[in-house]
Amino acid sequence: MIEPLLLTSARIVTFFDQQLLTNASGFFFERNDRLFVVTSRHVVCDLANMHQPNRIEIELHMDADNLAESTGFSIPLYCDGKGLWREGLDNAGDIDVAVIEIDRKALPEQALYYAFTPEHLLGHFDQVEVGTSLLVVGFPLGFHDTLSHMPVVRHAIIASSFGLRFQGNGYFLTDARTHRGTSGAPVVMRIEHPDDEHTELPWMLLGIHSARLDVGSRDQQVDEALGLNCAWYADILLTLTEN
Repeated sequence: MIEPLLLTSARIVTFFDQQLLTNASGFFFERNDRLFVVTSRHVVCDLANMHQPNRIEIELHMDADNLAESTGFSIPLYCDGKGLWREGLDNAGDIDVAVIEIDRKALPEQALYYAFTPEHLLGHFDQVEVGTSLLVVGFPLGFHDTLSHMPVVRHAIIASSFGLRFQGNGYFLTDARTHRGTSGAPVVMRIEHPDDEHTELPWMLLGIHSARLDVGSRDQQVDEALGLNCAWYADILLTLTEN
């Protein structure tokens, strides 16, 4: 039996036409019968690093009894020169989260996935304490089970006060071992006593993993990397998925 959490995440590959560019992570989010794929904004556009794909491809499972059966589903990033993704900003600047609506009519009818919903978002930040155990579900360095096409899960804990925006930015810190390719992965917390709404997917969506943090003054020959990461608060999805 496959845990639904693993089917919330999708491997993302970015392309410029047919040229493969990068690997990343993403997940499904559903609101009012509309379906979105969520990832980091820098996955779909990162001008500072000259990364500007014009489409992404997500991998979809097609058969619950044979997970080896999957297919790639291509999603354009531009129409008439305009970006099709939604991104946000706040008083501190840009938010490294992007959502792209999926045309459900274009999806294969038998596509197998689970989606987070607004009911999986926290109502109050004080519900979570520092040190809380989390999972990050994604595709580090593109690594995954190449037979069943499943993501891998890394353990993490909340490393900063969840109720305080770290250094005024719209993210909190996690302590976890992460790699390139994890950008866009969901950061989730288990619901100990799920109600009827959460029985099928008993996880709270706390954030979207963005990047590892480092200290500019770190002596790379002497000091280990911090092992800390920033995860943008998932409540930004309520803004980005409004009609």
